Amino acid sequence: MKNVQAGGAESPSALIDARIKELGDWRGDMLAHLRALVKAADPDVVETWKWRGTPVWEHAGIICTGETYRTAVKMTFAKGASLPDPAGLFNSSLEGNTRRAIDFHEGDKIDEAALKALILAAVELNASSARRTSTKKTG
Repeated sequence: MKNVQAGGAESPSALIDARIKELGDWRGDMLAHLRALVKAADPDVVETWKWRGTPVWEHAGIICTGETYRTAVKMTFAKGASLPDPAGLFNSSLEGNTRRAIDFHEGDKIDEAALKALILAAVELNASSARRTSTKKTG
């Protein structure tokens, strides 16, 4: 049985499953591994599908995306420039004022503990921004 939403559209999770299967190579394996790490770090994460085919993980706002390219799987953190990165995971999109990304290439080893800490920091930043916004509206 297909995972469908109201109205008959496939759910974002099903679309991400299909993308992983469609890739059928190391990129699909890497995307699946990154997805599992996001879900392990934040069990309350919500998967969405945006911008004509990009897996997105959200919790009180966008945490990160999982884009696939010919030679890399890119994990872009929406507010990455504001996140602590003591392990130096960010290696792409370093020039912007907001986003930061990590490019994973075939055979790369993932520092899972550092990546989970980065994901949790992004969730906390989103949650604190949401609290400030709701306080301004009600206060």
